[in-house]
Amino acid sequence: MTDPAPHRAPDARVIPLRPAPARPPAPHAVPRDPLWRDLVGDVLRAERLAQERTLKDVADEARISMPYLSEVERGRKEASSEVLAAAAHALGLGLGDLLSRAHGELVRVTGRRTAAPRGVSGSAHDGMCLAA
Repeated sequence: MTDPAPHRAPDARVIPLRPAPARPPAPHAVPRDPLWRDLVGDVLRAERLAQERTLKDVADEARISMPYLSEVERGRKEASSEVLAAAAHALGLGLGDLLSRAHGELVRVTGRRTAAPRGVSGSAHDGMCLAA
């Protein structure tokens, strides 16, 4: 004779043998700002691709090794200002142009406006000073 329904314990308790894996941060957690090296690398790569130039071409003109320029574009290396200027100039940009574009990308990605330094028109105080 076969049992029509298998026997189950009504209140069985499961005891895990391993601790549960760490959970990823909640989706509502505050996102962190992107790294500057990622933003600069993205701008360099976007400009190089817009000009339809190869990594080797730009690296040769900038006198930077191709693997190093690739690492900079991917945000893996924190390049010096000299390297950034050389890469920017090889792309027909000034260092200020590169940094300005990276700043614009930072503002776009974070969705925030940055405040102007004190004493600069357009700051929160618009040049007004109160004295006691």
